[in-house]
Amino acid sequence: PGEPRGNGFFTWPSYEHYRDHNHVFSALIAASGQAHYIVRGEGLEPESLNGEYVSGNFFPVLGVKPAIGRLIGPGDAADSAVLSWSYWKNRFNLDPAILGKRIVVQDLPVTIVGVAPREFFGLQVGSRTDIWLPRPASTDLRLNLLGRLKPGVSMEQARAEMTVLYRFTIEERARGSKDPLVRQLKIEVEPAGTGLSKLRDQFAKPLLALMAVVGLLLLIACTNVAGLLLARAAARQKEMAMRVALGAGRLRLVSQVLTESLLISGAGTLLGLFLAYFGAGALVRILISGRRTIGLPQHIEISLRPDAHVLFFTAGLALLTGVLFGLAPAWNALASAPASSMREMGKAGETRSRRFFGKSLVVAQVALSAVLLSAAGMFLRHLSNLEHLDLGFRRDHVLLVNVDPSRSGYTAERLSGAYQELLRRLEGIPGVRSASLSAPTPLSGAGASRFATVEGHPEKPEDRRYLSVSWVAPKCFETLGIPLLAGRDFTFQDQGRPRVAIVNQAMARYFFADGNPIGRHFTFDGDDKPYEIAGLVGDANYYEIRETTRRTIYLPAFQDGRVIPQHFVLRTNIDPEGVAGDVRRTVRAVLKTVPVTGITTLSDQIDATIVPERLIATLSGCFGALGSLLAAIGLYGLLAYTVARRTTEFGIRLALGATRRNVIRMVLGDAMIMTVVGLTIGALAAFWGRNFAASLIQDLPVSNVVSIAFGVITMIGIALLAAFLPARRAAGVDPMEALRHE
Repeated sequence: PGEPRGNGFFTWPSYEHYRDHNHVFSALIAASGQAHYIVRGEGLEPESLNGEYVSGNFFPVLGVKPAIGRLIGPGDAADSAVLSWSYWKNRFNLDPAILGKRIVVQDLPVTIVGVAPREFFGLQVGSRTDIWLPRPASTDLRLNLLGRLKPGVSMEQARAEMTVLYRFTIEERARGSKDPLVRQLKIEVEPAGTGLSKLRDQFAKPLLALMAVVGLLLLIACTNVAGLLLARAAARQKEMAMRVALGAGRLRLVSQVLTESLLISGAGTLLGLFLAYFGAGALVRILISGRRTIGLPQHIEISLRPDAHVLFFTAGLALLTGVLFGLAPAWNALASAPASSMREMGKAGETRSRRFFGKSLVVAQVALSAVLLSAAGMFLRHLSNLEHLDLGFRRDHVLLVNVDPSRSGYTAERLSGAYQELLRRLEGIPGVRSASLSAPTPLSGAGASRFATVEGHPEKPEDRRYLSVSWVAPKCFETLGIPLLAGRDFTFQDQGRPRVAIVNQAMARYFFADGNPIGRHFTFDGDDKPYEIAGLVGDANYYEIRETTRRTIYLPAFQDGRVIPQHFVLRTNIDPEGVAGDVRRTVRAVLKTVPVTGITTLSDQIDATIVPERLIATLSGCFGALGSLLAAIGLYGLLAYTVARRTTEFGIRLALGATRRNVIRMVLGDAMIMTVVGLTIGALAAFWGRNFAASLIQDLPVSNVVSIAFGVITMIGIALLAAFLPARRAAGVDPMEALRHE
């Protein structure tokens, strides 16, 4: 309860219980989910691969056949391994002699027994698994579970049975936990025919909102084209009447007009496909830019190149829009009467119904554009709110450096001394103000969670909650800009002395109310040695940008001979990326066998947590601007056409004493009437649509009318600009020339 849902929470005993006692699945399979495994062997350089442990029935139930050799099956020993086709190709050049070859995975010797087929990449959509292994003899891995439904069994029946069987897991977890919320855990059963996808969970709703925006933009474009075609048809009315008088069938005229409409639609479709082919890469880069902090796999493979499905969908849409929005001009051609049209030669003006329809198209464009601009303003304001949230630390000028000492050969004591030496050298780099260690770093996820008993403040069992635990080195709070409110910071001299800890305000408020926590003691469950609270710091978000800050305990990084953190944090006086090269060289000089696994800035890490919001704000802003431009073109086109048709009228008005200002006011008045009507409709639609958007985007600010006012004011300005040139042209009509033309 209160936490995001996710896969990978089941144990092997739970899997076996479900497998043996369910009546709804013909088979149930388990996979550990992707993890990085170090693979080495004779003639192979050590490398990190995406690997999974799977149940023995994994490949048979999925219906996967081997490319060569055989796949893991029931009863396979833990020393077997199956490679992916892509890894076999890239690393072994499709050499069939790899069957029977021995390699070492995480210090476990295994034998390659087969290669998966080329088209099978694993369960995780968009991410490739390189190696599959059978379940090890003893493991605490968490599993994803997938079942194949028996014929005739519905999803509702599967959910009902799994809810009952899930009690086994609840009891299993409750035995090893004092968290009262464990018994409130719930299981979800969903279709998985398209695989597992964290990308879908992260981006499905934002992309659905974008599809609605794209639909509005398409409507604006279509109404624009329809208005222009209608104006063109009106200008060609005499031509059409002449064709009918000379014997042309009216269906032939309809065919001609629809053909012209379809040609425009087809040309736009080809251009759109061309842009989509090259522009999809930018969308992919936005999607995966935050993979480290939004829980996505590290190696993501996505192709958004238009394929046959996209081609057919786009072609169908082009045909549909071409026909629908070409019908009005076609009907106008069909309704042309030769005699009346021939009589109107030399007359100015047009029918009231035609004027009303043309103005209605402009009103629709203005209304849709107002909705688009309001949506863009709402999404941009939401993004701005997230970017300017007070997270409890300063995000500017902080460089994050990750290292991996797990296979470096360092003992804990040597690593502790090397880390302290490295911190001293890092602070000596020009441009570096301070350096420290932190695990985790802000907004990178959990460090650890534990129950604790605070001296003098007993809790009821039902009120107990996990406390977040982080490990930091001296100067960490100074480096991250987290204020020290009371007490002292850690020092290197704390190592070997009585245990100390620092707590945040959320913990102090809960346990000590307004009292002073300094000098108080607490004990972690399962640990007899108490900690003394030596300091109090401000609240800072470590898990999620929108969350309420959790009760947090900070422990010294260099404590009891252990070094927990693998993340160095540096505050700089210059651009953090400007010292990245010096930092790499310094780490290499001090920690010769410890690789640097990543360098980024704290600002980039925070930005990566709001990728969906940045995606929708960026694209909706572009679509809003484009929709406004189309509406302006439509309004300008209608007014320019109207001015041309009313040239004689304006000439007579000027001849009878009207001033040029009167004519400008008349044209601008017509434009403002259409704009106000469109904005009224658009504002009402925006009010209705914001609730739909709020259902898709978490914490979207829909309570105020600033975004709608932004759309309305922007469209009024755009309408005035679009109407100014035709109004000026109307005011510049020479009465004598207009009457001579008549």
